[in-house]
Amino acid sequence: MKEAFDQLIADVKQKFVEICDSPKHTITHLPKNMPEAGIYLFSENRAPLYVGRTNNLRKRLQYHTRNNHNQATFAFLLARHETGKLKASYQPRGSRQDLLSDPAFRTAFDDARQRIRTMNVQWVAEADPIRQTILEVFTAFQTNAKYNDFDNH
Repeated sequence: MKEAFDQLIADVKQKFVEICDSPKHTITHLPKNMPEAGIYLFSENRAPLYVGRTNNLRKRLQYHTRNNHNQATFAFLLARHETGKLKASYQPRGSRQDLLSDPAFRTAFDDARQRIRTMNVQWVAEADPIRQTILEVFTAFQTNAKYNDFDNH
């Protein structure tokens, strides 16, 4: 059992090197040939910002710029930080829908979606959900990605 976990960690470390060495792209210029599943890293001015994982890489990356707060989760997070409205609410007041009805928050969300379009994004293929999870956390930790906190809500 321990040997299997040790091998998994070794594999994750190798995948981390691969993502760091992978070419940088923007969402508006994604290559035609991309892996289906994997983890991705957004950065800006060489500063790591956000790590995510998905089973449909192209679609998930494009979702980050959509006009839908449930799909554009990174943009919504950036808007929260921009406006100082960091605390999630499960009541109508302060909900995601309520925040988007606030003109200042809506502007911050729209600006964040545009900002993400120009960020660098790198990725590495990984289909296994357990390896994806560990690689996402490992990459966020190793890069000190500013917007990953893995906090429970």
